[in-house]
Amino acid sequence: MTKTSFDLVVVGGGPGGYVAAIRGAQLGMSVALVERAELGGICLNWGCIPTKALLHSATVLRACRDAAHYGVTGAGEARPDLAAMVARSRKVAGRLGQGVAHLMKKNGVTVFAASARLAGSGKLALDNGATLSAKHIILATGARARELPALPVGERIWAYRQALVADAIPTSLLVVGAGAIGAEFASFYRAVGTEVTLIEMTPEILPQEDAEISQLARKAFEKQGIRVLTRCAVTASSTTADGVKVTLEHDGKKIEQTFDRVIVAAGIVGNVENLGLEKTRVKVEKTHIVTDGLCRTGEPGVYAIGDVAGAPWLAHKASHEAVLCVEAIAGLPVHAIDPLRIPACTYSYPQVASIGMTEARAREHATRHGGDIRVGKFTFAGNGKAIAMGEDQGLVKTVFDAKSGELLGAHIIHPEASELITGYGVAASLEATEEDLMHTVFAHPTLSETLHESVLAAFGRALHA
Repeated sequence: MTKTSFDLVVVGGGPGGYVAAIRGAQLGMSVALVERAELGGICLNWGCIPTKALLHSATVLRACRDAAHYGVTGAGEARPDLAAMVARSRKVAGRLGQGVAHLMKKNGVTVFAASARLAGSGKLALDNGATLSAKHIILATGARARELPALPVGERIWAYRQALVADAIPTSLLVVGAGAIGAEFASFYRAVGTEVTLIEMTPEILPQEDAEISQLARKAFEKQGIRVLTRCAVTASSTTADGVKVTLEHDGKKIEQTFDRVIVAAGIVGNVENLGLEKTRVKVEKTHIVTDGLCRTGEPGVYAIGDVAGAPWLAHKASHEAVLCVEAIAGLPVHAIDPLRIPACTYSYPQVASIGMTEARAREHATRHGGDIRVGKFTFAGNGKAIAMGEDQGLVKTVFDAKSGELLGAHIIHPEASELITGYGVAASLEATEEDLMHTVFAHPTLSETLHESVLAAFGRALHA
């Protein structure tokens, strides 16, 4: 007979949910995980992982095309095999999904393949007819793509799922939304030969990033042949046998154009429906569950983590919340996540990564408190490893409090930005000052030396600028 009473039940098996289940089991709790689809959630199956697999295929393709530049002959005629790229990305996702299933079994977590809704104090009703009881319930139901009335998803208008499993390379593509998801799909499809137009309603692409970095990203995209339109929105569309006819409003002017395909990447909404929240004290604002710093909702014994609990919508934020939430339940000493210490990464070409405040936000913050900031910049054109790699375009930018030396923000644009940003993440977590960073010995030759040089530059001490 299947057990139905647990110390902890987690609803949702994504990077927040499955990590919460593992940590709970490690702490000696009896744990169940309820997942209606694939273990690993959207991130592993239809988001972070398969997109990175496709983007790596694009990186290999670019390397082959540029092989002669590195003294390698015979690879310059490389062409994309989209079916093989897609098959590899699905295989990668499948392998990791099996890994999560193994971790559940290894840690003694009982998995229910079902949907669940709250059914009274400490109760969950599953759609397979079972009822579970638990002292603690964590909602980790994630989020989904925002739908736009002017662009109904179908054969030619895609959300991220359809974009990940295309059966042919589009001749032309409109990407609606220039946040991380839109920028990544624009980069991939441009690499395989599609004529790409990327549009964004705000004045800059990657609008959450530092303005200078966003402007550099735009220049890099346009250099690759991506058409970028900001202050632009879709007002109407109609699907024909030849494509999607779209009406754009750009700087007050209407533009009509037909595209082979359209990708909608205009944000996400939380999966809060059908959870039984209406009869609880759980509050929902703008499709996301309201929580405190320890992931507690207004309903005793009910918690929420990850995308369903609001921004930033990042897998690593969900996993970190999972651990602190479960450890708080177990009575361990924990503290809330500081949003300014959560790195953000966009895996476009080039990549963009950041942590903390933008320069503009830091300056406003300093002005309000009667202080000032110091900003350091270092380009990869001055880095030996970057030049050797043939990837010497990009920038590292650091922002410090002028008086205390606190690292307020760090921003990187480079093909390896996502691997570099963690250096600043560790520094921020350890509350390292500019002196600590300047006295750190960085290995040579490495890309990470640019992190050091940017810090030095903020205080007028850059060595290779």
